[in-house]
Amino acid sequence: MTVLYIDKPDLQIDEVVAVARERIPVGVSDQAVDRIERSRDLVERWVAENRIIYGITTGFGALSHTRITGDQTRELQRNILLSHAAGVGAPFSEEVVRAIMAVRLHDISMGHAGVRRETFQQLLAMLNAGICPVVPEKGSVGASGDLAPTSHLCLVLIGEGEAFYKGRRMPGALALKKAGLRPVTLEAGEGLALVNGTQVMAGLQTLAVFDAQRLAKTADIACAMSLEVLMGSDSEFDPKIHLVRPHPGQIDAADNMRRLTRNSPIIDSHKGCSRVQDAYTLRCSPQIHGATRDAIRHVKQVVEIEINSTTTNPLIFADVEDFKLGGNFHGQPLALTADYLSMGIAELANVSERRVERLVNPQLSELPAFLVVEEGLNSGFMIAQYTAAALVSENKVLAHPASVDSIPTSANKEDHVSMGTIAARHCREIMQNTEHVIAVELLCAAQAVDFVSRQKRLSPGEGTKAAWQTIRQKIAYLDSDRQLSGDIAAMAAMVHSGEILAAVEAVVGELK
Repeated sequence: MTVLYIDKPDLQIDEVVAVARERIPVGVSDQAVDRIERSRDLVERWVAENRIIYGITTGFGALSHTRITGDQTRELQRNILLSHAAGVGAPFSEEVVRAIMAVRLHDISMGHAGVRRETFQQLLAMLNAGICPVVPEKGSVGASGDLAPTSHLCLVLIGEGEAFYKGRRMPGALALKKAGLRPVTLEAGEGLALVNGTQVMAGLQTLAVFDAQRLAKTADIACAMSLEVLMGSDSEFDPKIHLVRPHPGQIDAADNMRRLTRNSPIIDSHKGCSRVQDAYTLRCSPQIHGATRDAIRHVKQVVEIEINSTTTNPLIFADVEDFKLGGNFHGQPLALTADYLSMGIAELANVSERRVERLVNPQLSELPAFLVVEEGLNSGFMIAQYTAAALVSENKVLAHPASVDSIPTSANKEDHVSMGTIAARHCREIMQNTEHVIAVELLCAAQAVDFVSRQKRLSPGEGTKAAWQTIRQKIAYLDSDRQLSGDIAAMAAMVHSGEILAAVEAVVGELK
């Protein structure tokens, strides 16, 4: 089995996702171990010399003026985990916690945190053993790091807190025992080094960017299917249009939809008709989808920098035998980009829901009312559009930027905070909502393809046909009313897993 060496200097988003979702094992190189040990040796020497170093021989935050004696250092590190584990709410999913652990391990492996080799290897062993600490979602303000959630995560290292192990929730000490591990005792500076950083918001955003890239392509597929059955034109995808306004995302979206609808008998059947222009949700789809693509591209760049960074405080520089106090733990870069990504993904849902309305409304299409025969007796996809509308409305609330807010903490020592973890959590919710909206559009578009193919004996383009056929392998044509929640859930699962995208790309090649 492939092992990911977590200390690589260019850790990729898809590698973190593989650790989080596919549970690939994680290793560490000898060079990383050497970096960790050299920085740790310095910390221990400085403690022996009674040097004043924030968080190592002093208290934390507004209590940084308080000196900690040598015999209190262990108690201080234990206390920071216990006192800071003040999170509330439902626990993060296993994939989120695993992503957080992977990014945290990478940070420590760079050798600037001052954590002992034994502590690092304990966290690594927990990840590889499948121990998933119970980490409440809420409680981080996104500066001084994600203190509350990372404290819950690291409690399990010392045999405290709770964890999921092999599907069961249990005390942290029991999870360690069942995995053949023993609790560690933290030494000077380790508690602060473990909890101080942006790994929670970074882990969340890593998963979000990965999903956003796939969702943007799937939105193009849904749009292309809708355009065909709404008797739209493919002329709006002409490269000439987009080269005179050369936003990269716009160009890519237009190219994708042109390839998806290539050789479409449906589109060919009405060329030269009396309609002059399509509605904006069709005609401007490359511009709308493209702007979201450009947002994803920018957020990806920021996240790639972040997951390859060290964000604790103080920072140890072993090569020059020095330490620096700074603010790399402040989540502002991720806070702003999480909000930006939230707005971009929410717009994919907005435009998708408007296409759903055009599909189900006979005044806006040549299709049966609510895409079902014997309308009146059957309601068809009427309420599926309601669901899409509800999710879009919820997204609008969630997309309010969390990063514009700041509440001072720690007796006003920390007088500006990013709220980046709130932004990242909202982004994840918006992503899930949007996957369901796109799922509703795909269901409606596939139903419309059935009508067009049966009544007009016309088939869709190369890519859209592959999507339709893949949908029909799992979700049957709606000939009369049935419970739609199961269909929506099945379709959303195909969107999230990339099943639809993979089937399409097998025919038209990789989408941009």
